[in-house]
Amino acid sequence: MVLNADLKNECLAIGSLPNTDVESAIDIVKKYYNNIPFWPQLPKISRHEDMTFQYLENMPGIVFDEEIGKVYFDAEKETFSGELEQLFITYEEVLADINSENLDLYGLTEEYSKSFKPFLKFVEDTKPKFAKGQITGPFTLSTSLTDKENKCAYYDETLREAIVKTLTLKALWQIKEIKKVSPDTTPIIFIDEPTLSQLGTSAYVTIPPKEIVEMIKEISDLIKSNGALSAIHCCGKCDWSVPIEVGMNILNFDAFSFAENMSLYSEELKPFLNSGGILAWGIVPTLDKEALSMTSLDEIKQKFTEAKDLLIQKGLEKDLLENRSMISPSCGCGSLSVELAQKAIKLTKELSESLKG
Repeated sequence: MVLNADLKNECLAIGSLPNTDVESAIDIVKKYYNNIPFWPQLPKISRHEDMTFQYLENMPGIVFDEEIGKVYFDAEKETFSGELEQLFITYEEVLADINSENLDLYGLTEEYSKSFKPFLKFVEDTKPKFAKGQITGPFTLSTSLTDKENKCAYYDETLREAIVKTLTLKALWQIKEIKKVSPDTTPIIFIDEPTLSQLGTSAYVTIPPKEIVEMIKEISDLIKSNGALSAIHCCGKCDWSVPIEVGMNILNFDAFSFAENMSLYSEELKPFLNSGGILAWGIVPTLDKEALSMTSLDEIKQKFTEAKDLLIQKGLEKDLLENRSMISPSCGCGSLSVELAQKAIKLTKELSESLKG
């Protein structure tokens, strides 16, 4: 575990930016996120950079049907068994050695991430203590994808396992690439799980939380055992006992809108924080454009104080909480205008600097 002092009140980015060119997006990373640089998803450049599509490259059974504009699994296509076998072979090789050449089969090509190579160059040049990567969470992806008959991939055990293992390899590939250019940098790999907020609702009432814990834990444990920190992002109401049980290093939540929801898990948070876990407060409201356009740094500071107080009132120690906190937007900025995204990014950085000062 890293020293908490290294991350205390640092600012994090969440996934996406609205920029339509790579250079301006990387300039934002260099200016505002130089302590923890990240590679931005740029969905306005390409559909392939959308979080649902970005990690499908070389996943077994995936079909991109451009004519109907749909992506789906086809377990009956001739190449499926071979693709699945290659996935399992590579997975076992990488478990033994993350530097296996076959891991590159599951990397991010430029077609699926225009920003990854320039991000790596910045990491190589600056050698930061930390660098952030991300994958879509296995629950979110397996409930977003379907087979040819529109059956949710989650309910097919083979497809679900293919998703978990492909995402694991894509996370480990990012760790390998970051460590290759800067061996002393600690990667932070975020597992983005917005659909976790739907667990327990009528749509997924039959899914036991234990299954979700097992899916995420498989990825999280391998992230941690390969020298990185494991983080999770959910921007809605969530059963936070699930990622806490997984054993994540960092929990990132929408503290602007759902601080009260997090306070319901104060008892679970005590051992999490005491063992070195970190709360990343998504306190800048990127999901509420009106609120973002009208807010100021002073108002965000006040909102942050109120959010922390909810947990302190539930018995969490103030000093412990403040020593285990990071700052982020509530979600990615990809759906915002460039101007609003710039405001959110600037507010996040300013609050972080103010707290550190």
